[in-house]
Amino acid sequence: MLEEAEEIGRRARRARLRLGMTQADLAAALGKTQGWVSKMERGHIELDRVGLLNLLASELHVHPNDLIGRPYNSSPAENQWQVSAAAIMRELRRYDLAPVFDGTPRPAGQLWQETTRLHRLRDAAANVAIMQVLPDLFREARALAEVSTGHEQEEAYAIYAVCCKFAHTAAHALGHPELVAMACERAAWSARLSADPVMPAVADWMRVWDMWATADWDDSIALSDKAIRSVQQEYDRGEPLAVRAWGSLQLRAAVSAARAGRKAEAKDRIKHARGAAKRMTEAVGPPVYDRHSLTFSPGNVQIHAISVALEMHEQREALSINRRTSKELVESLPNSRQGHHHMDLARAWLWDGNRDKALKELEKAESTAPQLVRNHPIARSTLRSIVYAERASTREKLRRMSDRFHLDG
Repeated sequence: MLEEAEEIGRRARRARLRLGMTQADLAAALGKTQGWVSKMERGHIELDRVGLLNLLASELHVHPNDLIGRPYNSSPAENQWQVSAAAIMRELRRYDLAPVFDGTPRPAGQLWQETTRLHRLRDAAANVAIMQVLPDLFREARALAEVSTGHEQEEAYAIYAVCCKFAHTAAHALGHPELVAMACERAAWSARLSADPVMPAVADWMRVWDMWATADWDDSIALSDKAIRSVQQEYDRGEPLAVRAWGSLQLRAAVSAARAGRKAEAKDRIKHARGAAKRMTEAVGPPVYDRHSLTFSPGNVQIHAISVALEMHEQREALSINRRTSKELVESLPNSRQGHHHMDLARAWLWDGNRDKALKELEKAESTAPQLVRNHPIARSTLRSIVYAERASTREKLRRMSDRFHLDG
């Protein structure tokens, strides 16, 4: 892992040379100096923001995973999830063919119950387990759509779309860009057939995430707004699922705006999301099942506000927001979101010069969502930075002590 930064730099250099691009050209495209590019290519600079990593990959016309060498796992045991991923890809490729399914598919109500298991696995950031569950559920949902009509058929397509969302999330976390792209396409297809008024917006929410990989910040904001408009009437009426989607899309747009350098807009989007979360918590009546699996809540808005501040390199603002956020609000979030939150705080403390607190937050992140954090490029970058800094500090202490002992004399 300690050699990863050097290898990332070498990959960036090879990609640049393939394009016949000079360091000065790349620096101008990134808004950096030639010296920065030189240091990055030698592994002396960490790509410690997702937006920066994606922008670099976009300028070099490669996928971010190609730069960082993801997926990271090399042992056969840790790579078994790719068998499940291949099975999911097979199902998604044959989406418009007669499904291969033995027996009679269960009714939609029972298949929705199966998705609750996926919700729990997603909340625990158990992405490998999600991959293992999905192939059979894709087959059965598609089989139900084939043999049913009317509302039951529409619900089968809605279940298929939600399965695409779970595949999309797990594939992002584990590093499988082909599955990410295909899951997004099939989600849009099945959402249109589902008759669920919110599902197409959820598919667009997924597409926004994919646009980040190619640093298409303006397009991702435009798509967020298109999806927001599609659920605006339901949001105005206070439909709970539309409120969740509307707020989640505002958070997507906030991150996009922050990465585009549009600070005022990013903060405005967070305010809009905060208003949606308040509206959701003030709603009367029994809770509505979150069938779209959008983890939207006041706590999620707060941790996004911290992420947005970090994307704008405002670590002190991020730490200030964290101080104003109740511990209970964060602890009410699923482990997957808490893991991301503690990763962000580790970065904030590191940038603020406190390596001890940074390491503690990174340890919290790992213990909360180990699979997510160990496979996350920013967590790995943060850990490398801490290790390098500790080594440099130790070397300096030893040098000074060596001088006092006159070991060189």
